[in-house]
Amino acid sequence: METREIKALLILMREYDLVELEIDDKKKGKVRLVRAGQGDSVGTAPGSLSSAPAARATARHVRAPAAKEAARSATPDLTENQRLVTSPMVGTFYRASSPDADPFIEEGDSVRKGQTLCIIEAMKMMNEIEAEVAGRVVRVLCENAQAVEYGQPLVIIEVG
Repeated sequence: METREIKALLILMREYDLVELEIDDKKKGKVRLVRAGQGDSVGTAPGSLSSAPAARATARHVRAPAAKEAARSATPDLTENQRLVTSPMVGTFYRASSPDADPFIEEGDSVRKGQTLCIIEAMKMMNEIEAEVAGRVVRVLCENAQAVEYGQPLVIIEVG
């Protein structure tokens, strides 16, 4: 199982407040994730992660590097009429539906409520991120094909 798949599972555990999650896939192996104590860190149980039936590995706690944590917590300054669109999951940020397509939005564009702003790919699933308010795109904060974390700022929209 790939690291990005494990990260997506960790996000699901947080969202649904799960204490333990175990998945047994015949092709990718078995993974067991257990929430550690009162904190928000999640890890895998020793000896439960394997990428092939013959190869067994001992997994250690999975934690985001301090630089990623600092970047995620550093939200841009907003005026009272601006709204921040954040990533609802760990994945890959895409500005367009395909590499040769035009971006969904550009800075300065007007957007309506429900309009697709970008796509976050997580575990081979394309998730459209929609505007929760109507307004004007002030700034797109991520580059195309950039890895994003849960809660990471993506777009600033000026309401109005």
